[in-house]
Amino acid sequence: MTYLTTVDYLVILSYLAATMVLGLWVGSYVRSGSDFFLAGRSLPWWAVGMSLVATDIGGTDLMGVGGDAYRYGIAMGNFEWIGCVPAMLIGAFIVIPHLWRCRVTTIPEYLERRFSIQLRSSVAACWLFLGACNLGVMLLASALFMKSLAGWDVSLCILLTAFLVGLYTWSGGLGAVVYTDVLQGLVMIGGCLMFLVIGIQDVGGITPLFQKVHAIAIEQDRQLEQQEEMARKSGQPTVTRNKSRHPRPADQSDHLSLVLPVDTRSPAPWPGVLFGLALIVGPGYWLGNQTIVQRALGSKSEYDAKASYVYGALIKNLIPFIVALPGLVALVKFPELGHERADVALPQLVGSLLPAGFRGLFVAAFMAALMSSVDSYLNSATTLYVNDFYRRFYRPNADEGQMLAVGRWTTVGFVLWGIYFAFQLLALPTGIYTIFQTLLSFFLGPTLAVLLAGMLSRHASSDGALTGFFAGLLTSVGLFMMNMPIVCRWLNTPPLFQVGQPYLYYSFWSFVVAMMFIVVFSYFLRSDPPEKTRYAIGGTIPEGGAK
Repeated sequence: MTYLTTVDYLVILSYLAATMVLGLWVGSYVRSGSDFFLAGRSLPWWAVGMSLVATDIGGTDLMGVGGDAYRYGIAMGNFEWIGCVPAMLIGAFIVIPHLWRCRVTTIPEYLERRFSIQLRSSVAACWLFLGACNLGVMLLASALFMKSLAGWDVSLCILLTAFLVGLYTWSGGLGAVVYTDVLQGLVMIGGCLMFLVIGIQDVGGITPLFQKVHAIAIEQDRQLEQQEEMARKSGQPTVTRNKSRHPRPADQSDHLSLVLPVDTRSPAPWPGVLFGLALIVGPGYWLGNQTIVQRALGSKSEYDAKASYVYGALIKNLIPFIVALPGLVALVKFPELGHERADVALPQLVGSLLPAGFRGLFVAAFMAALMSSVDSYLNSATTLYVNDFYRRFYRPNADEGQMLAVGRWTTVGFVLWGIYFAFQLLALPTGIYTIFQTLLSFFLGPTLAVLLAGMLSRHASSDGALTGFFAGLLTSVGLFMMNMPIVCRWLNTPPLFQVGQPYLYYSFWSFVVAMMFIVVFSYFLRSDPPEKTRYAIGGTIPEGGAK
């Protein structure tokens, strides 16, 4: 463990001070609920684009993707190249402009206009649950990082991060979140690039790095195979792995391959990447995730909403290099960590490689990534609750001042919940990134199905959409349960999927089931009236998106 020096702390404090000053300064201009939730629809494309990237690349990615790259290799970069860029470009020219023209505040609000209040409430409740849980996941990521690097107390780190992020989010709402994300994004990208260059130089360059990765990964795979064989002999359910028909040379591993076999231990087998990630998870995340889409809805024009997604997609091409490659460097430096402790590989690498001052800069970069995600989920969870529950059911005639007050008090409530959930996650052995992706996989497929059905077809009905959403949700949760070791032991059956972490398959099959139910029920049940179907793409949206 390498402790931070006085110089490191000065760098970190300077970054935190700049973030707080910027966030509170933006907050001083917030006067209404519209300012708090959508920044008065005044955000420029360059700020929204950087905020999209900073929101997506959080502490869970720097630690989680770095840890999974340590375990499984460069294939984890597919979550950026294949999972983000195509979906962002589709969103830029089709989905996001349509939502912006509808003048909605949340995606569930659009689903009520297109379908029904029942669907709006169901989708809002699911994403509200997800956003609240992810607050705890990200707060825990920061605590584990700082404990591994500097020996900070986990509880203290969770509380400190929650207080700082909660303060400027409480003050400035979406505007403070977006403009601090710009600063945080610049610090994150610059700090991670610096760290990557130093790490590659330390192991002797690119070619020696790849050679050492192959050798270490082959040895670790051999050890895992021995462990699995012992588990099978003891009667425990395990994944049955078939011998590849096209084996790699003896001196090469899968760690440097972007295309992995069906029975890989990683969560990125090629069918999962193609069908689950590229077709469902990526579009579902970038088109149906309130935390992401809310930024574009706050853009000052339809052009800015489009341009922000295109700009974000360009930056996204750089991200795999700064989040996945450090995991390979850590594998070479600390092969003794193994799969079980891979999530601490990145903080140990920081403490080992970086001198005083630079170490503080990288810690600031990590905190930037973490804070940008925490504040985003905090603001979006607040927006969902206030707009889709409080205003919709309890006080429909609430004025802008009341909405602002309720939004700020709700922010405080979610901060407290995030702290509580972070402490509960400490008892779970699962990797941080896996927790985050598994939670997402439950909702992405059904949400994407009802959103696309509503936008692309005027024949999709409210009854079909509601039935399809719940059918997809039950499918994803059911597949997850059927793959749990305790359920497999109880049923005396092998795992349902021949892959270590099959959350990509949960999303794919839940989308397929949801869409099937939507099509069948929409065909046999009553059609929606014209005031609903006009919210499909190509329909005549009322002036200003009003009902």
